Amino acid sequence: MRVNHTREKLAQGGTVFGSGLQVYRSPEIARTFAAAGFDYVFIDMEHGHFDLETVADMIKASHSCGITPIVRVCELLYSLVARLLDAGADGIILPRVEDPRLLAEALSWMRFPPMGKRGYGVNATMVDYAPNSMPEIIEHSNRCVLGVVQFETTTALARADELLSVPGLDIVMVGPADLSISLGIPGEFDNPKLVSAVDRLIEQCRSHNVIPGIQTRSVAMARFWAERGMRFVGACAEHAFLLEKSKEAVKQLQAAVAPQMAR
Repeated sequence: MRVNHTREKLAQGGTVFGSGLQVYRSPEIARTFAAAGFDYVFIDMEHGHFDLETVADMIKASHSCGITPIVRVCELLYSLVARLLDAGADGIILPRVEDPRLLAEALSWMRFPPMGKRGYGVNATMVDYAPNSMPEIIEHSNRCVLGVVQFETTTALARADELLSVPGLDIVMVGPADLSISLGIPGEFDNPKLVSAVDRLIEQCRSHNVIPGIQTRSVAMARFWAERGMRFVGACAEHAFLLEKSKEAVKQLQAAVAPQMAR
């Protein structure tokens, strides 16, 4: 059965890096990110406009090249979580969660009994036709899946100890854009108010044995937070990388003909 390499690397004390799939409906981008060396892809069904079949293709492409597919759902629904896990997602990101009871319920959908409430509909195609028994599949799936919750508001920060105590939670992923808005400093990602709040959350994560993480909008921002202790670090998304590299290429090309134009 497939190994969740991102989970294994985190369990060994490492830091993992990923990037988002948010705009372009191409499974090939996951393969590109794998070739670049990213550990995981963050497939966004909250702000992205992908349907379930497109995401299933992205998940399949991710598995084919050894990068971990983790999907953010648009809302907390069992039908979304269960179908994405059945499609092969190795982790689910839960957005906008502030209530420990809701978090506990949503996390229970990610694992089979007795650890959770996930329904068993596994068929041979979902396990690459491996001849494993039902107990083996249940144990492997329960152990490998990653349960991720986003902290995006001051309310979530105020309830951090309660939320971090919920069984089955593996990773916290800060959403700095929404958090900056909630703090009254929209877009000020280097504001001391935001930095100190996130620093405190990192320490709380450590005390609860939960992996601290963040999704950022630039490589520089990702590096900043990796250096401060974040271990599940997302850098940009596919559209941002394409635009950034395209601008760089055009600038270099224009510089090549600038001397001729000056004559």
